[in-house]
Amino acid sequence: MLQMHLYSILVVSAGFLAPVIAAPGYLVPIEKVDGETSGRHIVSLKANADKSSFIEATNIATTHNWTVINGFAGQFTEDQINVLRAHGDVESITEDGFAQVSMVTTQTNATWGLARLSSVKKLANQNSNALNFQYLRETTAGLGVDVYVIDTGVYINHVEFGGRARWGATFGGYVSMDKNGHGTHCAGTVAGSSVGVARAASIIAVKVLGDNGQGIVSDIISGLDWVYNQAKTSGRPSIVSMSLSSNSPSTPLDSAVTSLTTIGVHAVVAAGNNNLDATNMSPARASGAITVGATNIADSRASFSNYGSVVALFAPGENIISTWFTGPTALVSLSGTSMATPHVAGLVASFISSKGRVSPATMRSTLKNLTVQGILANIPAGTVNQLAQNGLARK
Repeated sequence: MLQMHLYSILVVSAGFLAPVIAAPGYLVPIEKVDGETSGRHIVSLKANADKSSFIEATNIATTHNWTVINGFAGQFTEDQINVLRAHGDVESITEDGFAQVSMVTTQTNATWGLARLSSVKKLANQNSNALNFQYLRETTAGLGVDVYVIDTGVYINHVEFGGRARWGATFGGYVSMDKNGHGTHCAGTVAGSSVGVARAASIIAVKVLGDNGQGIVSDIISGLDWVYNQAKTSGRPSIVSMSLSSNSPSTPLDSAVTSLTTIGVHAVVAAGNNNLDATNMSPARASGAITVGATNIADSRASFSNYGSVVALFAPGENIISTWFTGPTALVSLSGTSMATPHVAGLVASFISSKGRVSPATMRSTLKNLTVQGILANIPAGTVNQLAQNGLARK
């Protein structure tokens, strides 16, 4: 038992020829965008595909045709889209969305956890309950990114989410709402409008823990399996934020987390709250996961935080103010590696929106390269001394 941590279908229209099928039954997923689109789709072909021959053979009308990428755009019918999706020369299909200016701004009513992510030095204000910290952030952080919160559910109508949160799925026979608060709190730190790191990201609730904060490994794997299929279907950049852990190893759970990373889903997981080496704890030890330990406002490892070689980095996790499930404006302070984990999940979403999609391994390296190193106290031997940063303070 795990618990949370507190403290070819081919439709051929007239003049549109059937394609070479990539593989029986395989359809290229359509990458969706948040918000309004032009109604067109952008089609990228594989590197060895002859674009002119492709367009002539398929007899499609394009509105844009490029050399900088082996692709084109156009206003295609549903039948045409279906054929393009099944064509062996098509690499990707993306909705044609709108871009906007992204600026770095200073938030002046931030939590200490957010402020610490954009400060290379220890915070002068040591009051962890204050909401007057300064936080350097990008205005479009997390835009176009899906963050699946694997937890007790999420109060999706909280004002901090501004309509960006939705219910995904429930496993374990539980009611489809957060009646515990843990998942809501974590989701707020990921993407809340004032308490979150990536305030333009989309939150998707996946409930696998009960109202007592506990759940069964088989249900958690079912939740991850659902995310695996959703992410493949949507084609959108995706993250799983898992603020849960077991005191025992679980090879199937670890394998499920690792499987997600093999399809490009970033897995951010909690180290756990036992003040122990997390090497034999799941999913902290899962290959490919970004495992997060917790710190306090004094830049010390939190007394409860697990440690060890599986920990990739640390993030604020003690006395963290975030969203709560009791009302649309409710906030509460909680502590745990559960609270540190969504800070890093939010950073991953922010980096994807600003720097583009990369592999989970590359993202892990990016996170570690941006950390402040050697600043933390109470770090056991064999554990990294690296504190998460968004990198904006160095610009």
